[in-house]
Amino acid sequence: MPRPPRDDFEGAVHHVWARGVARLPIFRDNADRVTYLHHLGRIVRLKMWRCLSYCLMGNHVHLLVETPEANLAAGMQRLHSVYAQTFNERHGRSGHVFQSRYGSKLIRDDGQLWTAAAYIARNPVEAGLCAQPSAWRWSSHAAVVEGAGPAWLDAARLLEYFSTLGGDPLTRYRDAIAGGSAE
Repeated sequence: MPRPPRDDFEGAVHHVWARGVARLPIFRDNADRVTYLHHLGRIVRLKMWRCLSYCLMGNHVHLLVETPEANLAAGMQRLHSVYAQTFNERHGRSGHVFQSRYGSKLIRDDGQLWTAAAYIARNPVEAGLCAQPSAWRWSSHAAVVEGAGPAWLDAARLLEYFSTLGGDPLTRYRDAIAGGSAE
C-alpha cells in the first residue's frame, strides 16, 4: 500500500527530522557533519528553501524549513540520498544510512514554530551533550544569536516569526530557547 502524501504547499514551514537506521550514528565525526551541512546548503539554494534552523545530533537530525515551492519531498530525497552515498563511500560501507524516509510536521501557526525552534535548539542540552544550546557547534542556534552563520541559513526570516510578539525579535527568540514564555 502506498504511503500517504505529505502536506506540502507553497510557503509551508516544516519541522523535519531523520534518524539513522537501527538508531546508528549518521554522523561518525565532524567531517560527516561538515559534509551534511555542505549538502544541506546546496539543497537550500537549489530548491530555494528558507532554512530557519538545524541541529545535527549523533544519530539524527532536525531541520526547520520553509518551502516557497511545494518541493520538500524532492529536496529531502536528494539531500539524504547524496549524503548516504557520501557517508557509505567514506566509511567503506553499503546499505541504508537513514532508518526510513524523513519525518515531518507541518507548522500551522506561530506558536508551533516557536515551540519547534526551541525544541531544535535545546535538543543537544536535553541529550546531555552540552549545558547551553549555544555551546553545540552543530546547531544553528549560536549563529542566530551571534548573527553569523552560513549564507543559506535564514536567521532573519526565523526572527521575523518572533517579531509578531512585539519587542525585540532576538530577545523573544532567546527567551523561547531559554524556556521562558515566547508569548
